[in-house]
Parts: sequence; structure tokens; C-alpha cells
Amino acid sequence: MEKCDMNRRQFLQAGGATTVALLLPDIVHCAEQLKTDKRPNFLWISCEDINPDLGCYADDYAVTPFIDEFAAQAVRFTNVFANAGVCAPARSCVITGMFPTSIGTHQMRCRGVPPPYVKCFSEYLRAAGYYCTNNAKTDYQFDPPTSAWDECSKRGHWNGRDPGQPFFAVFNLEICHESQIREGEKWYKDRLAKITRHDPGKAKLPPYYPDTPVVRRDWAQYYDQVTLMNQDADEILKKLDKDGLAEDTIVWVWGDNGRGLPRAKRWIYDSGIHVPLIIHVPEKFRKLVRPDNPDALKPGCVNDEMVSFVDFAPTMLSLAGIDVPRYMQGRPFLGPSRVKPPQFIFATRDRMDERYDIIRAVRDKRYKYIRNFRPDLPYAQYIEFMDEMPTLQEMRRLNAEGKLKGTQTQFFRPAKSIEELYDTLTDPHEINNIADDPRYTGVLERMRGVLIEWMSRTQDVGLIPEPEFEEMKRPLDKWEKTAEPVFAQTPDKKDLVTITSPTAGASLVYRLADQPKNKWQLYTKPIELHTGQALLAKASRLGFTDSNEIEFKPGSIVDNPPQAAESPHWKDLLAKNQFLERLAMIKYLDFAGDNVIADYMGALQDEAASVRYWVVLGLRSRCRTNEQIEPAKQAVEKMLADPSPAVRIAAAETLSQWEGHEKTLPVLVELLKHKSDSVRLSAAIALGNLGEKAKPAVTEIRAGLDDPYENVRKVNKRTLQLLENAE
Repeated sequence: MEKCDMNRRQFLQAGGATTVALLLPDIVHCAEQLKTDKRPNFLWISCEDINPDLGCYADDYAVTPFIDEFAAQAVRFTNVFANAGVCAPARSCVITGMFPTSIGTHQMRCRGVPPPYVKCFSEYLRAAGYYCTNNAKTDYQFDPPTSAWDECSKRGHWNGRDPGQPFFAVFNLEICHESQIREGEKWYKDRLAKITRHDPGKAKLPPYYPDTPVVRRDWAQYYDQVTLMNQDADEILKKLDKDGLAEDTIVWVWGDNGRGLPRAKRWIYDSGIHVPLIIHVPEKFRKLVRPDNPDALKPGCVNDEMVSFVDFAPTMLSLAGIDVPRYMQGRPFLGPSRVKPPQFIFATRDRMDERYDIIRAVRDKRYKYIRNFRPDLPYAQYIEFMDEMPTLQEMRRLNAEGKLKGTQTQFFRPAKSIEELYDTLTDPHEINNIADDPRYTGVLERMRGVLIEWMSRTQDVGLIPEPEFEEMKRPLDKWEKTAEPVFAQTPDKKDLVTITSPTAGASLVYRLADQPKNKWQLYTKPIELHTGQALLAKASRLGFTDSNEIEFKPGSIVDNPPQAAESPHWKDLLAKNQFLERLAMIKYLDFAGDNVIADYMGALQDEAASVRYWVVLGLRSRCRTNEQIEPAKQAVEKMLADPSPAVRIAAAETLSQWEGHEKTLPVLVELLKHKSDSVRLSAAIALGNLGEKAKPAVTEIRAGLDDPYENVRKVNKRTLQLLENAE
């Protein structure tokens, strides 16, 4: 079979009239070759906010009879990890087969602009003839393009396909989302009466939680919701069986991130990223799925290979008989293209809602290494949505009263360790940091090196402050729009119409004018169009606004308006500036002694604002004596006039710690009015961090309650609450 992918250089060399037909020609060829064989259908049941807290994973507190029964006929994967501890960055990874830190979709609820060669993997399936539906959550960190799904709504179902057409159907179960825990029973009280309820008194709490009725109640309600999710999954599976499709369908049941409770969801401890994955492969497909060992797919089998969310997309393409595009960063763990399992998985934490952080982790089957790039930030930063959870409110109250003990106090430390290392075999809750234990020096250095190599190899952009990165994504201060489709009739066959788009990486969809408005077909080859018929088409690209919908009729004169030139993509800007290496070197100084202050001072003039930003933060953390602070203070004061808002904010926060706040408030107040959402958010956070020193700016902070960006409003609201409580 010919290769069904195109590398980045080949793609970009395709030039001007770039279409999905250029990107996916061999996939269509693959589909033609596979017509003689029965291709499997695919069903995904994704479950919100759960760890492997299921009976089939030996959890005796769980009540999940239907999923347990399903698992008995399937393969249970025990080492599956999300790439992030929260839904949007995790789902961005799943849909693209790329780490969000490589494609700029890593901050929670951002709008990414991936490189032009990146596609939603479902588009490859559509090009190969699959009917693809999503019911209905996306959260990809970019608007889902029309080219990705035949149907993406609450109506999405395999029933809409053509007779005999293979399908890929996704159902997202939200009943166990964290919001359901804190809302109590009102959302599902009637259903709860019909299930086996969990006794809070029998809950087995992690050691980092205080043992109180409030915490036990939340824990029990979480398990109640998992039971309800188990019922919802069973209804979907029964429908599949009733439709006579069970023996033709490979089914995945999986969780999108860890349980929605404190120190779990949003974090990259195992409580935030270790998820269930259960896959049922009908007997007829076992040779296809594991050519090397079909018996590994027999009912009740257990697989302990390391699997990451970045592996999902390439695995699905492999199972469908489509060769994996070389740009994808995961590995197929099933199907003809399966490769041997990796030794490590990687995880990331960046901005969570309105609060910044940057943490990276690498894990093998035993050890977890965590690198905190902002160790000055506390674990338990206030996040409005997260802090609605009764368990966290209870923990904050007890901490304020000095009633938390031992391990329970760890989450409320004012700062983090630069490095954390855990033996997950002997310490599954990751509460005993052994990074400073000389017995594990070899493990620490090995894992540290693996993480550094991965960040370099995948071009991790997380060290670029969001205000700087937003400017790179939108160099003209606006989201770019995909160029309109261009039509042409083939010279030799006048009834065949081709469609192209000048936008690099654009995908095209079309429909006849008399077809339903939502029935867009993916364009992969010239379309036969007869006299009197009208063709409608539009183009889309990940991170761009869709083009206008354009109509074409045979014989009509095509008037193609001039298209605006695209701005350079941020990936190209990074390649040109080559400052990610310098960023990594600056952060490597975290491990050096106090004599690195001279290195920081020398890097204050770096041409890259991102480097200057981290230099200022480095000086803040390393200058401790008056002898060190005074010369640094003079240098940092000059940075208050830096061209970069991110650098000015970092300088203002640093000077405020060195008793220079009278010079910093005007800078932060001015940036609180900046046109960029991320600049205003960073300025609002900095003002909040000043504590009572921010009181002279209370009028401006209060005005920020009407900011158009929700995260800015949240931060300003919290700052005002703290200032009022301090009076």
C-alpha cells in the first residue's frame, strides 16, 4: 500500500492552490483498496473526569456492573495517561495526535492556531469513506472545522450514515463531570433512587484529604456519578447491539482526565492524568488489530503498555488501514502500523482558567518526575471554578484554622520544589518527594534528561509568556480568515469541477444547493456537476475563521477576488528567531548556585522578550541579600519601559517584592487597559499578588469587573474580595 501521508516540507511545497485533495490523495486510494474487505466500525464512549475508579480495575468501592461486564469481554489497559489533567488541552491532543505544547493549544481555554499541516484525525477517516459523528463535546482549543465531522451535535449518531458505510461515532458522557459533584443531587436525584448509593462512611479517602463529612460526601457523590455514567454507557452499548453492529464495531471506553476533585483534575499527578481505557475488539478483527498476537485481544486480557492520549489518533488511523502522517507525535499501539510501546509518557500543566502555572512531567512504569518552572507559585492558587468544590472550600477553611495535618498541608505550601520525584510503586498517591534523596540521584538525573530532551524535540512553547505567544499567533492583531474556495472546470471533462483554496492547510467541504444545509461533504476529488445544478463550498483551517460560503454553477464565469496574503505562521517565526534554546538555557540556571546572577544580568538585553521575561523572574528568585538586590533593582527598573508588556509586568512584580511598588502600580494600572486579553489578565494577576500594596489602584481594579475577558473579571473580583477582607 502506498504511503497515505505528506510531510511538512512536501506539503508547503504544494504551494498556492492548497486543498485537502492535495493532502489526502492516497487516503482515497487506501479506501478504494479496502472496499473488498470489511472494515471495522469504531465507537468511542468518553467519560468526563474519572480515574480508573471502576470495579473492573479492582476498586471495591465502585458500583459499575455494566462497564465491568463490558471489560470482561474486552482488553483493559492499565497504564493509560492523559497528556494534561484537564479536558481542553487533553482533547486537543486526542483530536490532532500532537502535544498541545507543540501546536500552541496548551493554555486552558485558549484559541490555538496549529501549523497548516495539522488536521483533526477524523478528517482522514472521512476521506477514507467513514461516516464520522461527534455527540457532542469538542473543547479542542480551536473551533471544530466543518471538515472534521459529518455531524457534530447532540444529534450525532451512527444512524445517519449511508447503508453499508463504516462509521466512527463519539459519545461524550458528562454525568461525572466535576460540576455535578458540587451541585449535589438535584441534577440526578430521580436517577439516584434507582441505583446502589455509595455510603460516605465507607469511602477510602486519599491521605492528602482531611477526613470530614464534607469530603466524604463529595467522594461518595463522585462515585454515584460514575455509577450513573456506567448506566449511560450501557445504553449506548445496548443500542449498538440492538442495531446488529456489535460484532462489526471496535469499542473504546475511556476517561478524558482524572477525577474532578482537588489535587486531581488540573494536576499532573496520577490522580489527574491516570485514566481508564477498555477496548473491545470483535473476534473477526483481532488479526487486523494485533497481527503479531491476536490472542492479546481475547476477553478479559490486561495490557500494561504505556499509552498516552497522543497515541489515540495514530492508533485509530492504523486500525482503519490508513498510514499515519509523519507529523503526528504519537505511536499506534494497535493495528497494522503498531510499533513497540514507549518507556515514557509526558504530561503538562499550563494556565488553568484565570491562573498561570507551568509544570512538566515524565513517567515510566514506576517513577514520576515533575519539573516546576514557576516554583514561586503556590499549589493552591485560587481558581474560581475549581474553588466552588465543597471539598476544596473545606480544605481551605481547615488550613486557615491550622487543623490540617501532615500530608494534608502539602497542597497549601506557599511555594513548590523545583523538582519532584515519586516512586509510584511504593507511593501511589505521590506524597513523598524523593528528589533530594541521594539514593535516587541516578533516577532523578535520568528522568530530568528525558524531559529536557522531549521538550527540545517537540519544540515545547510553554516557556513563551502567553502575551508574547498571542502576539505571535495574531501578528496583525486579528484572527485570520480562510481564503474563499476557487472553482475550476476540467478542460477535458466539462462536467467535473475542482475546488481549491489559496490558504495553506485549508480543507474544503461542499454540497449541492438542494441538499440540507448541514450535510457538507469532504472534498477529496473532482465533483461531477450537471447543467442546472449549483454547487456550494467553503474552506476552513484549524485556528482560522471559516471562509464565506461560495456558490458555483456549470458554465458560469468564475470571478475570484484577490486574496489577502497570509501572515507568517508562529512556527516559522520560532524557526527564524531560534530562541527556544536560549529559553531552555535560562531555566537550566535554576539548578545552579548564586553565582548565576551575573549570567542573568548579562541576558537582560536578549533580543527575545520571552528570554528577558524569565531573566527578570530569575533575578527575583536568586537575589536575596541587599548586595545582590541593589544592582539587580537598578537593572530591573529599566525593564519597566521594556517594549514587551509581559516583561514590564514581570519587572513590576519583582520590584514590588523589593519594596519598589510606588513605581510599579502605574505600569500595572496602565496595562490593565491593554487591548490584549492576556496582557490584561497578567496585569490583573500581578496587581492581585501585590496584596495591600494594590489598594491605591482599587478604582481601576473595580472597573476591571466589566472587562470583556471573563478571566480578567474573575481575577479582579478575587483581588477586591481580599482587599475588602483585609480592611
